[in-house]
Amino acid sequence: MTVSSSPSDSIRAAQAVLFDLDGVITDTASLHRVAWAQLFTHLFDELNDEGVEVRPYTEQDYYDTVDGKPRFDGIRALLAERGIEIPTGTPDDGPEMRTVHGLGSRKNAVFLGEVAAGNVRSYAGSVRLLDWLREHAVPCAVVSSSRNAVQVLTAAGLADRFVLILDGGRAEDLGLAGKPAPDTFAWAAQQLGAAPAATVVIEDAVSGIAAAAAAGLHAVAVDRGAGAAALAEAGAELVVTDLAQLIPVSDPVDQEPARSGT
Repeated sequence: MTVSSSPSDSIRAAQAVLFDLDGVITDTASLHRVAWAQLFTHLFDELNDEGVEVRPYTEQDYYDTVDGKPRFDGIRALLAERGIEIPTGTPDDGPEMRTVHGLGSRKNAVFLGEVAAGNVRSYAGSVRLLDWLREHAVPCAVVSSSRNAVQVLTAAGLADRFVLILDGGRAEDLGLAGKPAPDTFAWAAQQLGAAPAATVVIEDAVSGIAAAAAAGLHAVAVDRGAGAAALAEAGAELVVTDLAQLIPVSDPVDQEPARSGT
C-alpha cells in the first residue's frame, strides 16, 4: 500500500489499523497533561524548597519528553533532562515515595481520578472513522503506552471496536520495548495477520510516529498539538487534523456525536 496525497487512500487499502489511544481516539491526552503537570510541578517545588534549583515544568516538556512514552520511561526521560537522579524503586512503591515507581503512582492516581469522574471524551471524527472501519470489516487494535487503556476505552464505550488492546502493562509482560521502539506496533500487526505494507498506524505523538516508522508500517499522524512539522520529521507520511478526513468520500458514514463516559 502506498500512502498518497489523498488522505482516504491511507485507509482504503489497509488490512489493519493500529491506533494509539490518548489524543487519537479519546481526548484523554488532556487528562494526562494535567496529571503530568501536577506531578512535576509539585516535585520541582519540593526540590527547590530543598535547595535544588530546577527549571519549572512547562507544557512543552510534555510534547518534547513524555508524550507517547510508557509512564516510567517518561519520568526517567524528564528527570534526566533536568539532571535529576532518583532511585527506580519497586512496583509496590506508593505515591509518597520519591522513586520512579512512586512518582508513577502519583501521576496515575491523578489520571484515574479524572477517569472515575467521567471526564473521558472521545473525538467525534475518530468515532466516525471507527464506524467506517467496522462497516468495512477492517480489523483494528489499540497500541498504547498507557496501562489504563482498557479502563479508558470502557469509559468511552469503545472497547468492543478493537480485536486487540495492547497496553503498557501487557507490553511489559510480553517483554516488548515501549515507544519510540517499534516492538509494540510490529507485534500487534503480526497478531492481526497484516502485512507491514498494508498496516496503518494512527498516532498523535512524535515518539509513536517514530515507532511506527521504525516498524516499517505506514504512519499517519493526527496533529493534536505536537505540530505537523515535528510529526512529519519523525516519519509521518500524512498529517491530518481530524480522523474523519481519512474516511473515503465515496463511502461516507453517518456522523455520530462524540461518546463520553458516564
